[in-house]
Formats: sequence, structure tokens, C-alpha cells
Amino acid sequence: MFQANGTSVTVFFFLGFSHYPKVEIIIFVLCLLMYLSTLLGNVILISITILNSHLHTPMYFFLSNLSFLDIWYTSSALTPMLINFVSGKNTISFSGCASQMYFSLAMGSTECVLLSMMAYDRYVAICKPLRYSLIMSSRVCVQIAAGSWVTGCLTALLETVPVLQLSLCGNAIINHFTCEILAVLKLACVDTSMVQLIMLVISVLLLPMPMLLICISYAFILSSILRMSSVDGRGKAFSTCAAHLTVVVLFYGTALSMYLKPSAVNSQEIDKFMALVYAGLTPMLNPIIYSLRNKEVKVAVSKLLARNPFSNVLISILK
Repeated sequence: MFQANGTSVTVFFFLGFSHYPKVEIIIFVLCLLMYLSTLLGNVILISITILNSHLHTPMYFFLSNLSFLDIWYTSSALTPMLINFVSGKNTISFSGCASQMYFSLAMGSTECVLLSMMAYDRYVAICKPLRYSLIMSSRVCVQIAAGSWVTGCLTALLETVPVLQLSLCGNAIINHFTCEILAVLKLACVDTSMVQLIMLVISVLLLPMPMLLICISYAFILSSILRMSSVDGRGKAFSTCAAHLTVVVLFYGTALSMYLKPSAVNSQEIDKFMALVYAGLTPMLNPIIYSLRNKEVKVAVSKLLARNPFSNVLISILK
């Protein structure tokens, strides 16, 4: 447990966006809408993937994992903030802070690995279509997904445990809306160079390297697309790749700017808004960009919601 002047810390206080009282209610509404949209989109995607046998493919298997991950990811980051805003307490227990820090890191790290594996899956599907079923067999897909989850959980453990053993400088006020590890680290009054080194090594392994793999995969994909004879096929493929890369840039870009920036740069307020992007906006966009606008998914959604009297609104949005 954290120690502050020899006393155990049991409760933390969040500053959140209290420095911006005029826009705090707007941020709350936006976060609530992002959270509800994330839940709706990802639950729909998981449901139709399970219920529709035509979607029992490697791509949708990985997308289901991504959707499940995004639900946990955004819930761990945004739910406590929304609850605190409504209750007006802005506090969290030690165990709650430790859990929130771990799950946010674990889900974020897992997503870094999973997105790169999804890019590799698309590379095999487009560049090696005749060998796709052999390379991306069911066993291989399960191993890739399991490896992504194990990697994310273990690296989060390596980062969280050392931080939880630090001593604080007499206060428990976190200048953030969540127990983000960098914000908690700023409360320490002891040497944190070893913890920062661990975080740097893990950040390099989980951010630039997977992003490099994604860029290489899409370079080969674009090369294959340019050789297509169909103009419509090229246009559709370019549109899909551009949409996928938009999500990648949003997620990796904000994460890179936070975890690999120089330690001398103090931009806590900017970090809060960046955290909203990768913890709220990206999980909301993932199901829309990756799948819910695909023709086969829209057909599956239409069939699933056909008997629901309120489904026409959702179906019209997907068209």
C-alpha cells in the first residue's frame, strides 16, 4: 500500500477537469455519450459475430476480441469518472485505484498487440489469399489472441506493482480523472528512475514496434491494391485501409505522445484530454470503422434487429 509520511493512504482525490468548471458539464455529457456508444456498438458486434455463422472468420474473431477489450478498457477509465461526477465526491479507494490502473494498462497494452496482429491478418488475407486458411487457422488465431491478452496483462503487472510500492509526498491528490500511472507517479517523493526505465522499455516494445508492423503490413496491402484491375475494388480497399489507419493513428498517436515524451515536459492538462481520446473516442470508433459499416455486417445487424420495433433507427444509421 502507498505510504505518505509514514501513514497508509487509503483514499485518493481526483482533480479531474475542475480547472475548467464552465466546460466540465460538457465533458461529462460527451464522455457519457462516448461510453454508451462504445457499449452499444461493441455489444452489437460481439452478438452478431456469435449468432451469425457467416462471420465465424479470423477477422471477426479478432474484432470480437477487440470489442470485448474496448468495453473493459473504456469502462475502467470512464465509469468511475462518470460516477464521481454524479455523486460529486471525486474520490477512489486504494484498491480501486490499483485495480483501475492495472486494468487500464492491461487493456491498453493488449490493444497495442492485438491491432498489430489484426493488420497482419489483413496482410495475409489480401497478399496471400490462397494460403490464408492455412496460415490463419483456428488454432493460430486462438494462440494470437491469447498471446495478446497474456502480453498485455503481464506488462501491466510489471508496471503497476513497482508504482504501488512507492512512497507519496504527503498528499493523495491525483491531477487526472482516473488513476493514470503517470499522474500517480508524480505523487512519489522517492527516486522513480527505475520505474520510469521499466515503463520506457515496455512502452517502446508495445507502441513503436507494433505500429511499425502495422505500417509494414499496410504497405504490402497497398502495393497489392494498386495491382488490382478493378477501379471500384481499389477505391473500396483504399477507403477501408484509410479508415483502419485513422483508428491506428488516433490510438497510437495519443499513447506515444503521453508515454514516450520527455520526462521534463509537464503537460498534465493536455494528457487528460489525450486520455479521453484513447480511452473514450477510439473504443467508440473501432466497431464503426472496422466492421459496422461493412455490407455483410449491416445485413447481419438488420436480421438480428428485424423484430425489434426500435431497430429502424439503428439500421438507417448503418446504411
